[in-house]
Amino acid sequence: MKNSVKAVIVTGGLVMLLLIGVLVWAVAQRAESENDPKPQVLREESHVLDDGGPDAVTVVEFLDFECEACAAFHPVMEDLRQEYDGQITYAVRYFPLPSHVNSMPAALAAEAAAQQGDFEAMYQRLLETHAEWGGAAEPTPQAFRTLAEEIGLDMAAYDEAVADPATTERVRRDRSEGTFLGVEGTPTFFVDGRMVTLTGPDDLERAIVEAQSR
Repeated sequence: MKNSVKAVIVTGGLVMLLLIGVLVWAVAQRAESENDPKPQVLREESHVLDDGGPDAVTVVEFLDFECEACAAFHPVMEDLRQEYDGQITYAVRYFPLPSHVNSMPAALAAEAAAQQGDFEAMYQRLLETHAEWGGAAEPTPQAFRTLAEEIGLDMAAYDEAVADPATTERVRRDRSEGTFLGVEGTPTFFVDGRMVTLTGPDDLERAIVEAQSR
């Protein structure tokens, strides 16, 4: 009889521990889900270059500053920004490719400039000077530091930002989210949340016009 009672108590205790373990796991999973939101094409922290207002078509570009195709498409995007001024909201997100040794240093330079309110100035200079540093065999951080000086950044703050792991993490968050969204190469554009397949220079404008008509 005593053995039976003891067995019941032990079994009950094991069941209780199991239930507690399941409860703890469920709470941890819920917390992890809340801290890991679903991928979004545009986030509050994303760098918006043109804000067309609530009724504008949203154009988001995932780019790698060292990508030749990104540099080649830049004039097309600039023309579209002028033509559809006030009609589109245009934002840029980082997607540095591991095959490019300067893609991460360039993104860090852009993010360091963003922390001083000069993202677009650095964005423009990086793409305008692409031929000078793109395709290098080794990283050329001094080239980006020179650009930072040219646009008038506080160089002490710039150096600190480039070296800060939080700046690297900011770039990697964009890259990670882009991967979840299906980005595989650059430039990749999303128009009102829909990925655009670029086969020619007119494809992005066509997608913008189609979005305006929806």
